[in-house]
Order: sequence, then C-alpha cells, then structure tokens
Amino acid sequence: MTINEYKFAGKKAIVRVDFNVPLDENGKITDDTRIRGALPTLKKILADGGAVIIMSHMGKPKGKVNPKMSLGQIKDAVAEALGVPVAFAPDCAKAQEAAAALKMGEALLLENLRYYPEEEGKPVGIEKDDPAYEDAKKDMKKRQKEFAKTLASYADCYVMDAFGTAHRKHASTAVIADYFDADSKMLGLLMEKEVQAVDNVLKNIKRPFVAIMGGSKVSSKIGIIENLLGKVDKLVLCGGMTYTFSKAHGGKIGDSIVELDKLDVALGVEEMAKKNGVELVLGTDSVCCTGYDFGTFSVKPGAEIKVFPSNAIEDGWDGLDAGPESRKKFAAAIEGAKTILWNGPAGCFECDEFTAGSRAVGEAVAKATQEGAFSLIGGGDSVACVNKFGLADKVSYISTGGGALLEAIEGKVLPGIAAIKGE
Repeated sequence: MTINEYKFAGKKAIVRVDFNVPLDENGKITDDTRIRGALPTLKKILADGGAVIIMSHMGKPKGKVNPKMSLGQIKDAVAEALGVPVAFAPDCAKAQEAAAALKMGEALLLENLRYYPEEEGKPVGIEKDDPAYEDAKKDMKKRQKEFAKTLASYADCYVMDAFGTAHRKHASTAVIADYFDADSKMLGLLMEKEVQAVDNVLKNIKRPFVAIMGGSKVSSKIGIIENLLGKVDKLVLCGGMTYTFSKAHGGKIGDSIVELDKLDVALGVEEMAKKNGVELVLGTDSVCCTGYDFGTFSVKPGAEIKVFPSNAIEDGWDGLDAGPESRKKFAAAIEGAKTILWNGPAGCFECDEFTAGSRAVGEAVAKATQEGAFSLIGGGDSVACVNKFGLADKVSYISTGGGALLEAIEGKVLPGIAAIKGE
C-alpha cells in the first residue's frame, strides 16, 4: 500500500514523524526543516478527509519526563505550519480519549514517545553484565509490544514518515506496524522520497559516481566507506580523518585529531580502493591553527593561522580545514560527476576561518548538479554546510536522516522500512 493509493476519508491515521527539532533556551525552534519535511504527508491526509495523530520523540529523556524535551513546546508551531488547530495529548500512552474525540480534518500531537522506556525497548537501571539482564530484556520487549499496541489502538492506519529514526526498531517506528494489516500501513511521502534518493545513489547509478566522506573519524565511517568502494568511481576523503591517513604513512600532523588505533584501517582503505579501481582523493595541505576552541567554535585570542602540507604539520598546530591545493583537488574530482553523495564536512565549518574547504566542496557539488548530476546530501553537518553557504536549492536532495542514511548507504536493512514492507 502507498500513501497515494490509500483512501484516508473518514479514517484516523497515526503518523510517525521526526519532530526532534533544535530549540533555543526559550523553547523556540531554531530550525524547522524536519517539520516542513513532514507537511506534505500530514496535509494530504487532512485534505483527503482524514484526521492525523502525530507522534515523535524529542531529545534523549531516557524514559523519564523532562519538560525541556516536551513536544508541547512546538504545538503552536506545528499548528501554524499545518494550517489547522492542533490538540495536544500530554501523555502519549493515555491518549485514548483525545484520539476518540478527534474529528476528520483535525490533528492531535502526542507527547514525547521517549518519556516511556518502552519506546526504545531497552532495559533501564540494569547493566548488560548483570545476570538478570536477559530476563529484564525479555520483559521490556513484552512491554514494548503493549506500548506499540496502545499507540496503534488510536487509529485506523499507520504511516511511517520519520526517515531519521527508520534505522531503529522502536515501538513507534517498527513494532507498531505489527498491529496493522498490510493494506493499512504505508510509508509517507517524505520516506518515499528518502528511499528513492538512496536508490538513486546505490542502485540507479549514473557514472561517474563520486562520494565525498568528511568528518573527524575514520572509525565512524568505515562501514560506509567499505560499501562505497564497491560502487563509486572516486572517493574523496576529507575533514579530520585526513590526519589518520597522513599518520599511517609516517607524516607529521602536529596536534591534529588522529585515531592511532586505526592506522591499519586507513592503509586497508587505500589498498581496497586500489584493488577496486577507485580513485581515492585525499587532501595535500591543511589550514592549521595554534589555538582553536572546539567548545565555542572560535579562534582563541592571539592564535595564529597558517597553511601546512597535511603530512608536515608542526607541533602545536591543529589541522582544521582543507588548504587551497586540497580545495582545488576536491573540486576537480567532483567536476563531471553524474551521481554525488556528500556526507561530512571538510573542516570545522562552524568557524568562519575554516569554512573554505566545505564551501569548495559544496560549490563543486552545486555546479555538477546544475550540469545534470544527481546529488544527495546527508548528515547533520553536511546539511548545515549547504544551508550556511546558501546552496540548499542547488543540490538534488537533502536527506533528513543522519544515522538512518548512513546505515542505508552501508547496505543495512532499515527496520522502519522493513516493517512496512513485511520483510
């Protein structure tokens, strides 16, 4: 069943969205991208004559009520975006009356799902090495099913539209699907777009296919890198992981971030790329600094900034961005691509002094997109980059999923999708 085939008239739909939006100290939304992403699905259900019950998590309350993570804070913003009044149920597991009172064309927002440990389905207050852990785990799985059954009882159909949590087998993202027939559970419009975007870069590949992997650690991206080495024509590696590769070849990296226990992994990536005929592109120079505050994303007073070869950085200097030669190298690698995947920045883009590398990548991706490439941007920092540089409307697709996108790229089955498809 697809959302375009289902007849929502007279039906109540419970929709899992990802409204885990960033809030300021006053509880005001600072980025409503995720809310806007869910609107097509929610508005379609209402326009078709149905009612929507919206459920989401916010933050990591770890099974306890935390007012700072209450979805009640965003109720008015959701109502304004949706264009209809939105009722609020202050307890997601005790919303039977609110759901029953819901009329067609109306919307109800449930309180934070993660106020209940049953949502994530993990035993609380007990360590894995405790002899009683396995029994606690079994008990929690039973409770998770009951929690999912309760949520399912509110509605006639279930719509999964939270790609950002599709890689988790939580009560609201996967288990709940067991309580709906195959013809009354479906992916939402956002999920369908996300799945299509992933298919475009993994299955419907137009070549040359260039992937850009950034970020600080090789270890967090190794699964993705290994999977991509069997698919891409070029792989650009940038960001902090650059220095692990430099160190693996005996280079001097000063005070730059490095994973000393992953030097063999870096060499293995190079060998695998060579074996698969993939052009591996690494930066050759870096913009370095003698005093960077990672807490405030700022240069400390009196600190110096200088460009060094990436394998000859002096002690006391920290590599924080791709240098001018590296930027040219990255842009040249991206030029002419027909399929592009970008995950992870090329430097500490949060600080204006170190944005040039990520900007160069973003502009090269935008240029290739303009010339006919399909470009998928994923991961919070990469998305923040394209937004910061005003390039959001110049790429093909910006994914709302971080971990979910990465696991999909690794080739893993996402529980939130499998539950709908009956896999």
